Amino acid sequence: MKKIYLDNAATTQVDPKVLDAMVPYFSEKFGNPSSQHSIGQEIDDVLVECRGVIGDKIGAKGEEIIFTGSGTEANNFVLKGLFFANFKNGSGKNHIITTKIEHDCILNTCKWLEKQGARVSYLNVDSEGFVDLEELNSLIDDETLVVSVIHGNNEVGVIQDLEAIGKICKEKGVYFHSDACQSFTKVDLNVGKMNLDFLTLNAHKIHGPKGVGVLYVSSKLKGKIEPLLHGGGQEFGLRSSTENVSGIVGFAKAVEVVKVEDSKNRKLNSLTQKNKGSVHCFSDVDKMTKLRDRLIKGLLEIENVRLNGAVGDDRLCNNVNISFNNIEGEAISGFLDLKGVACSTGSACSSNTLEPSHVLKAMGLKSGIINTTIRMSISKYNTPREIDYVLKVLPGIVNKLREMSPLK
Repeated sequence: MKKIYLDNAATTQVDPKVLDAMVPYFSEKFGNPSSQHSIGQEIDDVLVECRGVIGDKIGAKGEEIIFTGSGTEANNFVLKGLFFANFKNGSGKNHIITTKIEHDCILNTCKWLEKQGARVSYLNVDSEGFVDLEELNSLIDDETLVVSVIHGNNEVGVIQDLEAIGKICKEKGVYFHSDACQSFTKVDLNVGKMNLDFLTLNAHKIHGPKGVGVLYVSSKLKGKIEPLLHGGGQEFGLRSSTENVSGIVGFAKAVEVVKVEDSKNRKLNSLTQKNKGSVHCFSDVDKMTKLRDRLIKGLLEIENVRLNGAVGDDRLCNNVNISFNNIEGEAISGFLDLKGVACSTGSACSSNTLEPSHVLKAMGLKSGIINTTIRMSISKYNTPREIDYVLKVLPGIVNKLREMSPLK
């Protein structure tokens, strides 16, 4: 039985073009980019090219791209690095503002920093998951160091208005960071337009390899953050460790593939728009959006369900988070797995805990509803036929579980 993979917010299949680009850097092109000989310098030149590809995608300079081992590392680096740098220089700035719906790596970093003397404020969100800009504005004070707000939420897909948040941060003179691991290449990002000082990205959510991430650090702030790792001074002295060259090449190629496909689609659409009967070419984002809406429409036809999060352009193109009444999300996902469909009940990074989703809780859902929730996340490799199969088998699963449920 062919598996249908709908857990792309957890990780994605590596694009074959990405894998092909990576392979030579395991054997033929194996040099250390810190070595001074020609073999090493050839690899260093490759890293420069990769920085440029990723930097261009977010409106940054190549030298502002710092490679890390993951998005989690990048998030830890920015918050801990800023806190300790300011502790060392005696600035008195120890206040961090974040949200109640951040990824666990931000929330757990903040909890740890509170034990080190940081003061952390956690922004509330409304029923769709949006932060309150007035609350943000009121919380910033003379001790505020950084505001960190996730761009596209990994559980419910709500997309925050980074431009509006960045404007407030700039006016107040505080640093602004966003975790954009889920939104990168799905939503336009421009660090200048959004007044971002720091930005977290990773590769394995965009059909690149696991084990490689990026922290964008504005060039004017490189001396304002304390490194987490000390050693040979790689990554402009900010992240010591020999770089994961094959992973970095794969990351850049994953971005490059999106750029090529986007430019092809824009060109083809401009050629076909003149002829009403022409076949239209859709970008990856267009395709995922159509599949997302097809799935949501079908799910909402099942009795007594609710969609969690925002709708339309305010939601990530690949995210569907839905709650069923009186039946456990774990049971639904388990039965779907038996039918060959892989999905999740929330964030894969916290799936080993039995705690209700902190994201849905912050949005005002009660535990009884939260526990009936599943998340399905789409990729460019999914098809309408797969979505239709899910919509065919899921109502029977729901009906069977509801008949078994003692909470009728």
